[in-house]
Amino acid sequence: MFSILNLQSLLGLLVVIAACWGLSENRKAFPWRLALGALAVQAGLVLALFAIPGSQGVLAAVTGAVDGLAAATNRGTQFVFGYLAGGDQPYAVANEGALFTFAFQVLPLILVISALSALLWHWKVLKWITHGFGLLFQKTMGLGGASALAVAANIFLGMIESPIVIRAYLDKLTRSELFLLMVVGLATVAGSTMVAYAAILAPVLPDAAGHVLVASIVSAPAGVLLARIIIPETPGQGGAHADYGSALKYDSAIDAIVKGTADGLMVVLNISAVLIVFVALVALVNIMLGGFWLFDGPVTVERLLGWLFMPVAWLTGVDWSEAGKAGWLLGVKLTLTEFVAFIELGKVPAGEMSERTRMLMTYALCGFANIGSVGITVTGLSVLMPERREEVLGLVWKALFAGFLATLMAACVVGALPPAVFA
Repeated sequence: MFSILNLQSLLGLLVVIAACWGLSENRKAFPWRLALGALAVQAGLVLALFAIPGSQGVLAAVTGAVDGLAAATNRGTQFVFGYLAGGDQPYAVANEGALFTFAFQVLPLILVISALSALLWHWKVLKWITHGFGLLFQKTMGLGGASALAVAANIFLGMIESPIVIRAYLDKLTRSELFLLMVVGLATVAGSTMVAYAAILAPVLPDAAGHVLVASIVSAPAGVLLARIIIPETPGQGGAHADYGSALKYDSAIDAIVKGTADGLMVVLNISAVLIVFVALVALVNIMLGGFWLFDGPVTVERLLGWLFMPVAWLTGVDWSEAGKAGWLLGVKLTLTEFVAFIELGKVPAGEMSERTRMLMTYALCGFANIGSVGITVTGLSVLMPERREEVLGLVWKALFAGFLATLMAACVVGALPPAVFA
């Protein structure tokens, strides 16, 4: 049965689309067909994994795969770091929870998944899955071959790795297609980080791995739609053909593992550096605000973000009583990266947040749309297409806005579906 919360999510869906239409460079060229196709793809993908008979078996397999990867990674991490990585402790432990260390329990997963992803790409497994999604996006949303392939690659690869897949076509992309590539890159996450998020949420969210996987997939068509609303494609332009013969290649299985590990190390170092700097900056701002009090509490960045994003969280379908906490998580995602937001979501005890709110926040947080990623996007695309650097700089903040809203749109689509789908 539908409830008022489902209607909230529908309202949020309309608000997200209306906000992008308000920024559109051509409001008369609203892509109605694309809108219907994107919503149908999103709802269809969610229903396919959660509502079709037998889908629980798929979810169990995904969860088992994540658990297996986490266990295998722990073996490697403990071999290198010993008891620091959660192995046998050389002393009595009074607080088991204090043994969790982000650097040892989460970041090594990114290395392993990055190497595994490269190996699966070399063996053409991931390439054919990407090919399948590319054809789906071509047929349902009318994307050109190159754009469809890049969007599909964004589901599994990072925001910089996916453009490499269509590197031969980057100079042929129209302004609208370039913007679409940037938005989808910010709206989705990489497969390497996807598994880490699932591992963080597994203790507090049923089917966490399935939700994180679906969140990254359904955010892609959402990003496509919002990008095309803001910068519509000019009729007769775009649609560069892609033969799916990618520029992303490895010489052998060993080469794939070695290069995948090296790429994963760069991701780990980047995440670590960004987290250290942004957490420190927020702490610095909180220190400067320490003398101000409001509503019986000190003014902090966290409280300000919670107030600012409360209405936004409510529009995704969150009950107003939980909108403050949910809004704070959205603010944390935008300023401190989605990694910190997922960690904070995982810390919320089961009794302090409803399963619906936790599920919706999983979808709303699952994307690279944060301030730190703006620099990554500009730097990465400037290397791949230096002649279009000024164009990238002119589009990146709009892309951040659309990418952030795309994850909210994914949450709204999920929130609008009947609760029985996830029962």
